[in-house]
Amino acid sequence: MTETSRDGQQATAFEFRQAGPRGSAARYLHPAAEALFPAIQPGMRVLDVGCGNGYWAGWFLNQGCQVVGIDPSASGVSLARMAHPNGRFEQAVISTDTLQQLGEAPFDLVVSFEVVEHVYSPKTWAVGCFSALKPGGMLVCSTPYHGYLKNVLITLTGKWDHHHQPMHEGGHIKFWSFATLEKQLTQVGFEPARFQGAGRLPGLWKSMVLAARVPTE
Repeated sequence: MTETSRDGQQATAFEFRQAGPRGSAARYLHPAAEALFPAIQPGMRVLDVGCGNGYWAGWFLNQGCQVVGIDPSASGVSLARMAHPNGRFEQAVISTDTLQQLGEAPFDLVVSFEVVEHVYSPKTWAVGCFSALKPGGMLVCSTPYHGYLKNVLITLTGKWDHHHQPMHEGGHIKFWSFATLEKQLTQVGFEPARFQGAGRLPGLWKSMVLAARVPTE
């Protein structure tokens, strides 16, 4: 199922069957993400873009944050609501008018883990995240890592067809390096990003986590 926002942003909804972390990604993302988070304080307002079944939203709720999660997946949102009744979860895709759609004030922190590789318009995603933050607010996002050493290894082992999975319905449609994702973020107004690799050995990371702030002026 594909959801389309008023901006034309599209994302294929994933069918969730259970609550909790999906696969091992959350385990290897946590140390890198926590190294880049701002100081998490009770009452901090967090928007989880692509919240899925609410795993990360639940982590922030346990820290005393006020959390809103959005995702195109009806099953994910339903599971998130059941697992975390003290959060707000809506079936939606990030858009330049997400705050107006939600009726929410700007957030202190936007998180978006393993999402941008799935969206048809990464600029809409980036602008949406930027516009949902207050001045000085931070975006922390992750996506599968692509860099020189990893790309060379995939080439030498003849794994590009397997890696891209072109006949897979949905899945990853964008493949990012730190340089290209940082460029996308700075083009829409974010300050230069900080970077952490996640999973596997340095240079062969499974994913990368980026943190970028909205300027205060």
